[in-house]
Amino acid sequence: MNIYLAPMEGITGNIFRSNQHKYFGGVDKYFTPFISPCEKGTLSKKVLKDILPENNKGQNLVPQILTNSAEGFITMCKSLEEYGYTEFNLNLGCPSGTVVSKGRGSGFLAYPDKLDRFLEAIFKSGYRISVKTRIGKENPEEFYDLMEIYNKYPICELIIHPRTRKDMYRNTPSYEAYRYAIAHSRMSLCYNGDVFDMESYDSIVEMFPDTDTVMIGRGMLIDPALALEIKGEGSLTREKLRSFYNGIYRDYEEILSGSTQLMHKMKGLLTYMVYAFADSEKISKKIKKSKNINEFDNAVDELFALYDIKKLSRGNRI
Repeated sequence: MNIYLAPMEGITGNIFRSNQHKYFGGVDKYFTPFISPCEKGTLSKKVLKDILPENNKGQNLVPQILTNSAEGFITMCKSLEEYGYTEFNLNLGCPSGTVVSKGRGSGFLAYPDKLDRFLEAIFKSGYRISVKTRIGKENPEEFYDLMEIYNKYPICELIIHPRTRKDMYRNTPSYEAYRYAIAHSRMSLCYNGDVFDMESYDSIVEMFPDTDTVMIGRGMLIDPALALEIKGEGSLTREKLRSFYNGIYRDYEEILSGSTQLMHKMKGLLTYMVYAFADSEKISKKIKKSKNINEFDNAVDELFALYDIKKLSRGNRI
């Protein structure tokens, strides 16, 4: 089984990826949080730091691009190609309101004719391009027409999150839509959505036994060893999770301006990671309510000292 780490804005940047790779690994392909092209194709300092090969050693990393401009997409590919990248991912899945309102991400799915012309233009460039998509903007039925469009182009891999934009992250994924993709797709597929633990992973494999690639997002933020566990090569321990957390903390401490920024950045990660611990509701509230770095660090120390890693199951979804 190939395991991919889903990109999550603000969390799975190069610091998270590098520490996951160092302390756990098991991920076959990483994706950058989306990059929005600028007019001249120049890379911002933030994006440059995230994609520099020296900041992503040992990773099979694919830059993800968010745009509805074919010219912008191709220009960004050219810029990223200078740093050795040969595969690029198109984001047609982001459900953020600010993204969708501009007709990008999953908002682009509402304009199939425009999307068709866009894909025709970017595939003329000759670049190796994968696509991460939802199954529609409003209704799952939109996916039938979208699949017809996708099948027209040499997409190297179609990563499907079988929810609509309207669903956001609510409701059960449309497994029927993914089953339709398996039956009708002319390209390689990757399943994405609600894989939080071994039980939910096994459920996906049971439903789709021919699936050989799964992308995991929130599940890997809770349990960064999940890829290893799926491959039968290890499992999460409190000690290893603490080392992983400390590595991320130190790396952010070096680049962020002040303890307040550091605290807020680490709180974002702990929002997910705390679900790996048993009976952690009380300490989770204490972490969230921390007003300064000392209160925060003391609460995190308490979490790792007094709470055990729990058996993660489908009932622990977030």
